[in-house]
Amino acid sequence: MARDQSDDPQNPFFLHGADHPSLVLVSNLLNGNNYNTWERAIKIALTVKNKLGSIDGSYDQPSNTDSHAAAWSRCNSMVISWLLNAVTKEIADSLLYHESAQSIWTNLQLRYQQSNAPRIYQLKQSMNNLVQGSLSINAFYTRMKTIRDDLKTYQPAPTCHCGNMKAWNDYQEQEFVMTFLMGLNPSYAAVRAQILMMECSLSILKVFLLVVQEERHRAIGFDAHAETGQGSGSSVALTQGRR
Repeated sequence: MARDQSDDPQNPFFLHGADHPSLVLVSNLLNGNNYNTWERAIKIALTVKNKLGSIDGSYDQPSNTDSHAAAWSRCNSMVISWLLNAVTKEIADSLLYHESAQSIWTNLQLRYQQSNAPRIYQLKQSMNNLVQGSLSINAFYTRMKTIRDDLKTYQPAPTCHCGNMKAWNDYQEQEFVMTFLMGLNPSYAAVRAQILMMECSLSILKVFLLVVQEERHRAIGFDAHAETGQGSGSSVALTQGRR
């Protein structure tokens, strides 16, 4: 008897024993305002599951007489469940009667994928307006990098690997460095000036580490000052008592 190919882990219709309809593939559910990052996360998760073909049209529904019809149906229903679990309840309710995972995916793209120009404008505006404020250096950097990575998805993929492309990438990196430094609180003016005076251009990661190091030194200094302040306060009290 021929072995069912759907039992082969390499087969796109294969379902592992750990796969179940209640599985949640992503931590942040689609709420209508986070489509780009959600789409990226879902694609990564489905690629790991070898199920990306269920949403991109790679696997058309076979005829009822096809030997893979049952396997396709099980796989399709499983991916539908995963997609419904990855969106808010309000969005999920509007998708319940779609017959295929691909149909759900297309529907979500049409509803929430914004056209390039407005989205690019929105992201650049968010980047320019972002300042550290009450955020830690790590939280500020993470928020800025998230916006930058989202913005990069709208840039055409480079096909040239010549020196000009390296120069362009270096320029983009320095633009990010400058935006990061400009968004820091005024209290970091000294470390910002030191970085800008360096002869060689630093990567954004190196700049981030330098600023984080400064933040940690301040935290240590604050603790030491607090302890010293208690001691000096006692000394002042003692001096006043002697008078």
